[in-house]
Amino acid sequence: MNIYVGNLDFKVDENDLKGVFEKYGSVSEVKIITDKYNGRSKGFGFVVMEDNAEAKKAIDALNGTTVKDRAMVVNEARPRK
Repeated sequence: MNIYVGNLDFKVDENDLKGVFEKYGSVSEVKIITDKYNGRSKGFGFVVMEDNAEAKKAIDALNGTTVKDRAMVVNEARPRK
């Protein structure tokens, strides 16, 4: 399942995010979206977890939790329109 993670602190890197989600199951991919001109984080990213049950557990547990002083928004990623 592809999981959207928003409202990230700009200092959070992909390893930090992977560590947070691995407490709930196997993480196959982590991508923080960055500005293509200056390389800074845009404050959101995506986590891919293969097991849907683990992914749902992670979403329920992590939505609204604080990582580096910011409350994350965590939900199932929706495809672009």
